[in-house]
Amino acid sequence: MSDVEKVKQLRKSTGAGFKDCNAALKESNGDLDKAVEILRVKGIAKASKKMSRSATEGVVAISGDKKKNVFIRN
Repeated sequence: MSDVEKVKQLRKSTGAGFKDCNAALKESNGDLDKAVEILRVKGIAKASKKMSRSATEGVVAISGDKKKNVFIRN
């Protein structure tokens, strides 16, 4: 498997950015499992879990004029 394919696979499994995945793979000498662990230690892979959540409920209202702005969320 080429380095690019490993980076793609790591990005897909962790949700981390390209540079972070590439650096983790270099640090782990191409081992995907070690790279995932490196990303977890750095806290990058944890953020991807939160990104998968969707905000399907709630209301946001914005109103204002030249002097005042109001932002309401529920």
